[in-house]
Amino acid sequence: MQDSPPACPLLVGIDVGGTKTHLRALAGGDLVTDHVRASAGWRPHEPAAAAGWLAALVRDALPAGARPRALAVGAHACETPRQGAGIGAAVTALLGVPARVVGDAELLVPAAGLDQGVGLVAGTGSVAVGRLPDGTAVQVGGWGAVLGDEGGAAGLVREAARAVWAAHDRGERPDRLALGLLDSLGVPEVPALGAALEGAGDLSAEWGRHAPAVFAAADDGSPLARTVIAEAGEALAALVTRLAARGVPVHDVVVAGGTVLAQPTLYEAFTTALARTLPGARARALRVPPVQGAIALARGLV
Repeated sequence: MQDSPPACPLLVGIDVGGTKTHLRALAGGDLVTDHVRASAGWRPHEPAAAAGWLAALVRDALPAGARPRALAVGAHACETPRQGAGIGAAVTALLGVPARVVGDAELLVPAAGLDQGVGLVAGTGSVAVGRLPDGTAVQVGGWGAVLGDEGGAAGLVREAARAVWAAHDRGERPDRLALGLLDSLGVPEVPALGAALEGAGDLSAEWGRHAPAVFAAADDGSPLARTVIAEAGEALAALVTRLAARGVPVHDVVVAGGTVLAQPTLYEAFTTALARTLPGARARALRVPPVQGAIALARGLV
């Protein structure tokens, strides 16, 4: 808690990620608070609990006695406009200020200073969002480690394991990808990979931790790993293609997420596939914190 409230009204933006939450508050053009904490306790499918969590965060992070003029939140696992509206209404009831809550991927386009485009996230999971010309939000992907999230860390590990199993069934000797996964998961042989993966508690997080083994194997020359990464890039481009088919403007694709931005081979696979399937679309890596998009959304509420 800071010592005194600012003289100007506050705009507050919050980016609630899967592991950490970033709150930023501006008074006029001046930074008042830049606060990062763990996302533990975030329950987006319980509107009252989610609103209470956000209200407590705002009260803890802002100077004593400060009250936001407007608040916008981009939240992990906030999957539908109805869900976001429910949380936003509950936040407004608790804090008495206008509040808007959207999925965290919706922060990317405004964070890049754009009015329209696609936000594509490939971190632990993957999702793409955009808006129709009438403003209707459209989301594709984001189905979790079991059913989707191609191009995210968890999806990469799942597909790498499938590729290794298929090679094993063909009678091939374990290559660099197989050996890397075995070492990362701490199991002695390819048939044991299934039990190791299925025994995970939090599938997305625990599978995703092993993604570096896939990229390391590709760097070491594994054709299997390189194919997995190439197909992941194509899957990410396919998310944008689906949005385009539904009428979302896709000229600008703002890309974020610790997996795709930290791994040049995946980013290149994505941009190559995007150029082939949607030649008019331009990918741009987001190089500012997504919370800036939340500030832009909060400004639109004033």
